[in-house]
Amino acid sequence: MKLRPRASRSLQRQLQNSSRHGNTRPRLCLQCHQQFRGRYGGLGSSGMVVRSIATSANPRPREQQTRLIFPAPVIAGQRRTLATVQNVNPDDRGPIQEYEARVAAGRLRDDEHQRGIIESLQHLHDELRSYNAPPTVHPTIESLKPESKSMFGRLFGNTPKEQKLKEIPDNLPRGLYLYGDVGSGKTMLMDLFYETLPSSVHSKTRIHFHNFMQDVHKRLHKMKLEHGNDIDAVPFVAADIAEKGNVLCFDEFQCTDVADAMILRRLLEGLMSHGVVLVTTSNRHPDDLYKNGIQRDSFIPCINLLKNRLHVINLDSPTDYRKIPRPPSGVYHAPLDKHAHSHAEKWFRFLGDPHQDQPRAETQRVWGREIHVPKVSGRAAMFTFDELIGRPTSAADYIELMRSYDAFVVTNVPGMTYRERDLARRFITFIDAVYESRAKLVLTTAVPLTQLFLSKEEVKESVQRDKEDKKGQAEDGHDIDDTMRNLMDDLGMNMKMLKSSSIFSGDEERFAFARALSRLSEMGSREWVERGMGLEKDGGKQEKDSWQRVRSRQMEDSM
Repeated sequence: MKLRPRASRSLQRQLQNSSRHGNTRPRLCLQCHQQFRGRYGGLGSSGMVVRSIATSANPRPREQQTRLIFPAPVIAGQRRTLATVQNVNPDDRGPIQEYEARVAAGRLRDDEHQRGIIESLQHLHDELRSYNAPPTVHPTIESLKPESKSMFGRLFGNTPKEQKLKEIPDNLPRGLYLYGDVGSGKTMLMDLFYETLPSSVHSKTRIHFHNFMQDVHKRLHKMKLEHGNDIDAVPFVAADIAEKGNVLCFDEFQCTDVADAMILRRLLEGLMSHGVVLVTTSNRHPDDLYKNGIQRDSFIPCINLLKNRLHVINLDSPTDYRKIPRPPSGVYHAPLDKHAHSHAEKWFRFLGDPHQDQPRAETQRVWGREIHVPKVSGRAAMFTFDELIGRPTSAADYIELMRSYDAFVVTNVPGMTYRERDLARRFITFIDAVYESRAKLVLTTAVPLTQLFLSKEEVKESVQRDKEDKKGQAEDGHDIDDTMRNLMDDLGMNMKMLKSSSIFSGDEERFAFARALSRLSEMGSREWVERGMGLEKDGGKQEKDSWQRVRSRQMEDSM
C-alpha cells in the first residue's frame, strides 16, 4: 500500500525512525490515529480497525507488513460518540414483549430473576408513554458569571441573579441504574430497553459514559475559552445536551477521575432539571463509585442523587436455599408510582415463604388488645401505613410484632408535615423497634426518605424565617434554593443547620428525626437485608438458623 504524501509524511517519518531503532510498535499521536482510521478504516474480526502499512525505507512482503490496530467506533452496542437518533417504534412494543419474543425464538433463556428486572424496564417504558419533557431553556451567560467582589459591585449589584439550575420537575420519571458483574447481561438489557422506547420519545441518546465525560470536558473548555475561566459552564452544557433528547442512556457508568467527580453531581442534576430521564449500566453499586478517590466527600452528593432519582437494580442473581430470587431493587421505593405495588409484592415473596405458607391474615394480642395483621407469610408481615400507624398504637404493640415476625413490608407511606407530627412520632417509634430487633423493613413512600418528616416547603419557610430573625430582612431566594439542594440530598442532610432551625419543637424531636434517618439508611444496606436470609454465598440454611438463634436471644433479653 502506497502512502499518500503530505498528510501522511509525518507518520511515514515516524515509522522509518522506529524501524531504524528496532521498535516493532510505532508510537502514533491521536491525530494520526484519527487520520488513518478515517481514510483507511475497516473493521477486523475482533472489532478493531486493522490496516497494513509498508515504508519505503523498509519494504516488506504483504504478510510481514506492520499492522496498526485502532479501536472500533462501536463495541457491543455502545456508542463512542454523543449521537442522538430519532426513535422508531411504531407498534410501541415494550421490553416484556420483546423479551418473550426472543425467548420464544430461542435467542434468550427464560430466567425468573432477569424477568423481574425486565418488568422494571417495562414500568419505565409505560411511564415514558405519557411523559412530556419541559422545553429546554438555557441559562443566560450573565447568570453563569461569578458575583462581583468589588465595592462598586456589592453596592449596585443587589438585583437577584437568575437561578443557574432549576428544580427537578415533579413529574420526571425515575430512571434506572443497572449494576452487575461482567456477564450479568447489562448490555443485552440496555439494548432491549433502548430499542423498545415508546414512540412518544422522539429522540434518544446512548453513549459510553467515559466518552460522554470527554465530550462534556471539551464543551466546558470551549465555553471557558469564549467567556473566561471564571464562568460556571456546567448548567449551560447540561442544557445543550438536554436539547438533543429527553432519554439519555449510559453504558458503563463509572468515576475514576477527580475532574469528573467534581462536576458530575451538578451535571446530572442539570440534565434532570431539564426533564432528561437517565438510564445507565455499571459494574458497581452507587455506594462503591469513586471509592478511595481524592476529595471523595465532595462526590457523596452525586451518589445520593443517583440513589434518590434512579431505581438501583442489582443484575447479579444470588440464590437462597428456598430458590426464591432476591428482588433486584433496594428495599425503599419512592414515589407511589406503577412500580410501587410490584416492589412490595416481590419483597414480600422473598422475605416470606409463599410456597410453604400461603399469605393469610392473623391477629396478635397485646395486653388484651387485638392487633390485626392483614397479610402474613412465613415470618414476614405486610401492612399499609394506615393499617399499622394510622390507628392508635404504642411501643408495646410494635415490640410484640417484632417477637412474631422477622420482616415488615409497609406500603403507601405518606410525607408527614408538622400537621401530622403524631403520625411521624408513631412511625419513628416503629422504626426504632424494627432497628433494635434487627428485623427487615421494606417501604413504599410517596416522597424520598429525607422528606418523610418534613416537606421542602417547610424547610424553605424555616430557613427563610431563621434568616429574617437573624438579619432582620429576607434574603433572595437563590440562597434558599442552594440550601435546599444541600439539605435534600438523600440522607446527606446538613444536620448542623437543622439543629439550629426552628422547624423542630425541641432537642428531643431533632434527635429522633436524625436518628430515624440514620437507622433507615443502615437498614437499607445490603448487609442488613441479606443477614440471616440463608443466601448460599453466606452459608445457606445453616447461616439462617444461626441468625435466628442469635435474634431469639436478643428478643428474650429485651423482655
